[in-house]
Amino acid sequence: MKINMGRTDRIIRAFVVAPLAIILAFVIGAGSVGGIVLFVVAAVMLATSAIKSCPLYIPLGIDTGSKQP
Repeated sequence: MKINMGRTDRIIRAFVVAPLAIILAFVIGAGSVGGIVLFVVAAVMLATSAIKSCPLYIPLGIDTGSKQP
C-alpha cells in the first residue's frame, strides 16, 4: 500500500482525533450505538496512522506524505 500520510497528519489522528473519539464514546455511553461508532472511528484513525496510509485518500487524490522541495 502506498504511503500517503505525512507525519503531521498521523500525529493529529493518533494523538488528537482518536483520544477525543474515545472520550466522547465514554461520555455518551460506551454501549450505545453512538459510542460504538466512535470507538470504530478511533480504531480506524489509529490503524491508518500506524500503516501510514489512508484508503480514502487514494480516490480523493490526497497525499500529505509526499516530499516537497
